[in-house]
Amino acid sequence: MSKTMITVATTGAFPTKEHNPAVPLTPREIAEDVYECWQAGAAIAHLHMRDDAGRGTMSKEKFAETVALIREKNCDIVLNLTTSGDLNATDDTRIAHIVELEPELASYDAGTMNWGHTTLFVNHPAFLERLGRTMVEHGIRPEIEIFDAGMYYNAAYYMKQGVIEAPGYFQFVLGAPGGTAATVENLVYLKSLLPPDAIWSAFGIGSAHLPILFATIGLGGHVRVGMEDNVFYAKGRLAKNNAEFVHRAARLVREANNEPATPTEARVILSLRGAKS
Repeated sequence: MSKTMITVATTGAFPTKEHNPAVPLTPREIAEDVYECWQAGAAIAHLHMRDDAGRGTMSKEKFAETVALIREKNCDIVLNLTTSGDLNATDDTRIAHIVELEPELASYDAGTMNWGHTTLFVNHPAFLERLGRTMVEHGIRPEIEIFDAGMYYNAAYYMKQGVIEAPGYFQFVLGAPGGTAATVENLVYLKSLLPPDAIWSAFGIGSAHLPILFATIGLGGHVRVGMEDNVFYAKGRLAKNNAEFVHRAARLVREANNEPATPTEARVILSLRGAKS
């Protein structure tokens, strides 16, 4: 039976408790949430941090505290630490926490884009080369986030140059303001770009969450859910917590005659540092 990895993106950089009171913001809230999601079937947790005012931060201390609280629970979920999410971050602060904590996974946003009509999401070539080489040095696998087709070709170039290791693990991000729209047609197109040995996952932001979830499972991909991307469980109904999204994804995976991957199985699928032979 095939195994499908479920990633939960618990927090993100933007949703607040005004959007949904269940959005976890503090290290303890995030750790408790991740633990519940792990019990529900998530193999990977994609983590953002917030400062004491609730804004996105790359604070090494916040990441370290959250990781420690998760591991205190004997929770073996794979941790994927973001390298973005703070508009005031520098190249140094976007990398410092992964050097110190050496997670098995970290995000690698493979290009620069306009985020809506007011913000620039900057991933300069010099930064991408530095980030990729740092990941290789510390045994961290990049989760290559693809917001449009050009980012795939950037990533392919960096793999050819040895800046990041092949085969890639790609996360298609559909529906971000300024990125590729969240349609099934666009998902099929992006998937068609990948080499046969690539591993891929996808998600849709906001109201596109469910169509992209259904299509990704149907196309044989791995999936991501969580309040970073969508705070509503159904039209007009806020999600009770992130675990509710994970439970639904696990049910849909089983309906497709697959099984949610355990963290141990995800480590094997992704050839992570912690994989057991």
